[in-house]
Amino acid sequence: MVGINELTVNFGERYLFNKISFLINKQDRIGLVGKNGAGKSTLLKVIVGEYESDGGDVSKPAGFTIGYLPQDMDFEYGKTVLEETKSVFKEVLEINAKIEDINHQLATREDYESESYMDLLNHLNDYNERLQLIGGFNVDAEVETILKGLGFTPEDFNRLTDEFSGGWRMRIELAKILLTKSNLLLLDEPTNHLDIESIQWLEDFLKTYSGAVVLISHDKAFLDHVTNRTIEISLGKIYDYKTFYSKYLEQRKERREQQLAAYNNQQKQIADTEKFIERFRSKATKAVQVQSRIKQLDKLERIEIEEEDNTAMHFYFPPAPRSGKVAVEAHNVGKAFDDNQVFSDANFFIERGKKIAFVGKNGEGKTTMIRSIIGELEHEGELKIGHNIQMAYFAQNQAEELNKNKTVFQTIDEAAHGEIRKNIRKLLGAFLFGEEEIDKKISVLSG
Repeated sequence: MVGINELTVNFGERYLFNKISFLINKQDRIGLVGKNGAGKSTLLKVIVGEYESDGGDVSKPAGFTIGYLPQDMDFEYGKTVLEETKSVFKEVLEINAKIEDINHQLATREDYESESYMDLLNHLNDYNERLQLIGGFNVDAEVETILKGLGFTPEDFNRLTDEFSGGWRMRIELAKILLTKSNLLLLDEPTNHLDIESIQWLEDFLKTYSGAVVLISHDKAFLDHVTNRTIEISLGKIYDYKTFYSKYLEQRKERREQQLAAYNNQQKQIADTEKFIERFRSKATKAVQVQSRIKQLDKLERIEIEEEDNTAMHFYFPPAPRSGKVAVEAHNVGKAFDDNQVFSDANFFIERGKKIAFVGKNGEGKTTMIRSIIGELEHEGELKIGHNIQMAYFAQNQAEELNKNKTVFQTIDEAAHGEIRKNIRKLLGAFLFGEEEIDKKISVLSG
């Protein structure tokens, strides 16, 4: 269906991909895996045509359509959620506008026997037949189903997209892509901004999707539930496994062990042969055998062991200052936005050292509660913060707060205070930012 043929992409002096080839078939559900920086997002961009390769090509049939959800994108403003989502149905919207115009003319004219009046009726019939053919009468139901599945309520449909956070606007973009019914969906971290219920809905949707799907995700359970094939990118090569993620991990380990055993056996054979050649090279009686062994070595197809990329993040949180027994205490806490009472009469306390999860459906107030605790939002009731408590907050839209024109080093240098400033390079190294990466601008990094 889609052929990736001898694809090569260079980043400076290293290969991101070195002549990789594989096919994407109609019912494939492919999980694209590999270390950060291995080239997963770049491969999707090459397939969709947003990034030009240094060699090879991507082949696909005429009229083939691709839906692509990147990690980051620019959003449109000034439309409601419903208007923005329905914007993917361009032909349907154009036909509906023409039908509306014709109906208005028919309602205001009285020359029922005229040729032009009959032409309007014929056009109206043609447009309705076309709508029937392309499923235009089902658009509203399809849009509503997918928006609800991704966590929007009917009350949200007529709100402006400007009112929503970046994570929610990404959901709108995902809804639009799912509605295109493309032959191939390329999804880069689609679950990043979804809650548990929305992830479950997306899993079910993708399992029964009529086209092929290639997705990148750090959610192992999501990969296991959706995919039937795993393609690993490692050090410029790909390794294709016809199975889901957890099984791929088992098969990769087995393949590595078999490869290593074969490599060791061959190295022993090579060493024995070279030893024989060296021992009898000067003996005339062994000349024929020596030459035969030399030819054997020349013809031998050497087994190569791919290098394993074992880089991993290693860091720890420095010890927090000793605090009181209770970190946070809530008494009858509530929050409303105009007429929308998000929550009320919340009573709880969080003890020192506890690990707490806030769970619930979209709109129940999880993020609002956290923002109330850290003092970003005014609220009803009382929130007491315990003795000697220091708070740090990582938000859903944290990446949007970064200045994309600054380098990685500049960004961390500005955030660091005190003694840690002497060790910024070590800190960045712990998060896998090497000497080359720390001087890159935020704008060129993947999500």
